[in-house]
Amino acid sequence: MLSSFLIKVFVPNSKQPDDPSCRLAYGMLCGLVTLAVNLLLFGLKLVIGIISGSIAIAADAINNLSDAGSAMITVVGFKLAAKHADAEHPFGHGRMEYVTGLVIAVIIIAVGGNFLKESVVRIFRPQPVDMPHTLAYLYGATVLAKLWLMFFTRRISRAINSAALGAVAFDCLSDILTTGIVLLSVVAGHYTTLPIDGCAGAVVAIIVIVGGINSLRSIVNPLLGERPDPALVDELRQRLLACPGIRGVHDVIVHNYGPGTYFATAHAEVDRDGDLVAMHNILEAAEVEIARTMPVRVILHCDPYATADPQTRLWRQRCEAAVRDIDRQFVIYDLSLDVAAPTDADNEASADADNEAAAVDAPVLHFHLLVPRNYPLSQDAIRAKITQALKEHAPQLHVHIDFMSSFV
Repeated sequence: MLSSFLIKVFVPNSKQPDDPSCRLAYGMLCGLVTLAVNLLLFGLKLVIGIISGSIAIAADAINNLSDAGSAMITVVGFKLAAKHADAEHPFGHGRMEYVTGLVIAVIIIAVGGNFLKESVVRIFRPQPVDMPHTLAYLYGATVLAKLWLMFFTRRISRAINSAALGAVAFDCLSDILTTGIVLLSVVAGHYTTLPIDGCAGAVVAIIVIVGGINSLRSIVNPLLGERPDPALVDELRQRLLACPGIRGVHDVIVHNYGPGTYFATAHAEVDRDGDLVAMHNILEAAEVEIARTMPVRVILHCDPYATADPQTRLWRQRCEAAVRDIDRQFVIYDLSLDVAAPTDADNEASADADNEAAAVDAPVLHFHLLVPRNYPLSQDAIRAKITQALKEHAPQLHVHIDFMSSFV
């Protein structure tokens, strides 16, 4: 209920998370709330740790202080990411959100490492912990505050698809585990002389470090350039194929410049019998349609495709059949057939459609073949198999294959 109230008051048009102003409001709200909660928890836990003499609680307080610093970075990151494109950054500043998430993940790992070091020291040099029941209850109540903050940040991160806020939500879960284990160790310390406080701290530190590494990996991938969402690529293909005049789409490349911001290039097959102006208009209309219906700016490359020539259609069918016999994942495109003028004797030999290839003098078949990355068969082996299958139709055929790998 509190989360809904805060969103309603501080986020205009909260039902439109793709709108830049709405996204900024979501990010700022989450960052400021996280900052305030963690500063309050830091002060409270530090006082409890000093009074009780528990190094684990004091370290937990420092953990909250680092979370407050991370929240400040998040606020700054969202503010910078919302800046419009400029001369130095023509694709916008959306990736700044990934950078802030990266900094947050590094802070989590650093705090976990420091926590682990202090806990190991406490194992070999145990010290008594004396915590009054009132302080124990108060310390336990901080779990409820972190639990609410975790659900709050997770709700917003999912609403605006933010990796940075997703890292903050996971950090809240780590804090809950940290506080819970530390609290149990403090209680157990009253009934044993074993270094429970240090052992519990070491376990929590490992949890924190592992969580930070996972967050780091999820944020580094889009910065390096990861494979785009298959659903996004499939929708892009389907919308392009639905555009009038486009008969095929391949060589799709998608670049991510922040959540909900994509720039793409693709090759579009159009009828080569049309005039250049018509081809240009077809591709331009498709680019406008994609920009209108998707968060993608696409630039299309024209691939003239022979649709009327019967020989080209026949050889394309034969190529597709040969490729399917190897692997149905393979895709053929940019196929062209160069032939010499047939002689009268050749025409007599080509009485039926299947012998149509005999009507040409040393035809040259050229096409691109899309093959999955790290495919077990070598290119030479694939080329040999396809060439052998095609030469069964025309022994004098010359086959040229350009191998390609997909970026999606």
